[in-house]
Amino acid sequence: MIVITTEAHAAHDPATMAPSPSGRPFYDRAARVEQLLSAVKRLELPTTVAPDHGMAPIAAVHDAGYLHFLQTAFERWQETTLAGPVVRTFGYAVRRMQRLPDAVVGQAGYYLSGEGAPILAATWHAAKVSTHVAVEGAKRVLGGAREAYAMCRPSGHHTYADLAGGFCYLNNAAIAAQILVDGGAKPAILDVDVHAGNGTQGILYERNDVFFCSVHGDPRGLYPWYAGYADETGTGRGQGCNLNLPLAAGTENAGYIAAVERGLDAIQKFGASVLIISLGFDAHLGDPTANLAVTGEGFRAIGERIGSIDVPVLLVQEGGYIVEKLGDNLHAFLRGFLPARQR
Repeated sequence: MIVITTEAHAAHDPATMAPSPSGRPFYDRAARVEQLLSAVKRLELPTTVAPDHGMAPIAAVHDAGYLHFLQTAFERWQETTLAGPVVRTFGYAVRRMQRLPDAVVGQAGYYLSGEGAPILAATWHAAKVSTHVAVEGAKRVLGGAREAYAMCRPSGHHTYADLAGGFCYLNNAAIAAQILVDGGAKPAILDVDVHAGNGTQGILYERNDVFFCSVHGDPRGLYPWYAGYADETGTGRGQGCNLNLPLAAGTENAGYIAAVERGLDAIQKFGASVLIISLGFDAHLGDPTANLAVTGEGFRAIGERIGSIDVPVLLVQEGGYIVEKLGDNLHAFLRGFLPARQR
């Protein structure tokens, strides 16, 4: 299995979750990638750096106005009275206040859904290169690879076509899926991150050429709160192509594994020719952003289940915020996944 990486992510490293210096440390730390790489090294897997795939794959999925905002927001912010090292909105476009303004301060509230998506000087570049990692993985699969691991950061699954959130700015999994569709494949996405893949769902909700399944903590008590419910099954042509499997707070390995197995069954019924895994490790017991109780053995078991599916698999990294456990959790997942691929 080839592992695709980038160093561009490291410059996007917000200090705190809140605008003030007293805020909690930002959960999506650059050090997460170091831990993931430690597992890759332990398994002696080959790595490569993603090449520049340009803007076309991103523009095929994301709104043009949103992309212009991401590219220009930091520089435009410096021309306002709020100039500083971080773009964070102080007013959001909600309910009946949804007009798109010209001012960058207003656009920040229109295109950013919360304080979990601050924009720094390097954020746009880091997010863009993260998509190149996923695009490279998709192209490797189209070229005949049976599996590839796109070590993306920032993550992507909370990003809609025109809305950032939850540490995510561009939707890596959806962009990879579009590359696969354009290449003649029939992809499915299985999101095993503890938070519902609301952005991926939103992008694909009216489509029937990609099946989306998300296994996650019940959004009644967990981010993203406003999406990820079991009755959200798609609309129009996409009816029946969206499956949410929310889990009660405190769910342990057995319940998590059973939900993943149910998702894989649905994907096989869809007839997917390639499987994308939005791979998060924040279902781990004690993760500061979550409320499930999965252990390393749980991740090993779902790796084995996923690896046994007889189609090419692209792993796309999402969350996981117990930094010191990330390497062990990825190692556990791959100890299940890789042997299953060799059977």
